[in-house]
Amino acid sequence: MAKLYFHYSTMNAGKSTLLLQAAHNYHEGGMQTYLVTARLDNRAGEARIGSRIGIGAPADTFAPGEDMFAKLAARLARGPVACVFIDEAQFLSKEQVWQLARAVDDLKVPVMCYGLRVDFQGNLFPGSAALLAWADEMREVRTICHCGKKASMVIRRGPDGKALKDGDQVQIGGNETYQSLCRKHWREAVGDREAQD
Repeated sequence: MAKLYFHYSTMNAGKSTLLLQAAHNYHEGGMQTYLVTARLDNRAGEARIGSRIGIGAPADTFAPGEDMFAKLAARLARGPVACVFIDEAQFLSKEQVWQLARAVDDLKVPVMCYGLRVDFQGNLFPGSAALLAWADEMREVRTICHCGKKASMVIRRGPDGKALKDGDQVQIGGNETYQSLCRKHWREAVGDREAQD
């Protein structure tokens, strides 16, 4: 039975690595997959999913406003797909997540989404909020804060190295821009006066 999955976490937890490993496992079993990533994130190269540990694979891309149901239906019309993998799923819109849910139900193809849960201000991304509401199964991919506790938040650093409190929700970047922290250390970094040791 096809399901909509959401694998979520903060930055640098290994989401793309897990996606690429799962897709590889399907290929080893002789099955075809369909990899898709956000067009606006080309840190690994154009139309490519890449991991910090150096592995990667070519992928199709999605753009804001693109009909994801139609995209998946068009790919399935060209041949069988055992599973669809979506990287950077936080950049999906609420409407696009609903289109993916419809594709799971009506086209009977499993869709595995991988993405961030919250932004640098601690707010849900629209795509993540919709996936948390509508996914059949959710799995947290864990990473750790520098203190050893589970990291559940992320800060965005400015040119001076200090945590930013304002700005656009979407700014593409990696380790040079973002750091995953536990809630306590996130609060300290953003200047929450109530943060105590």
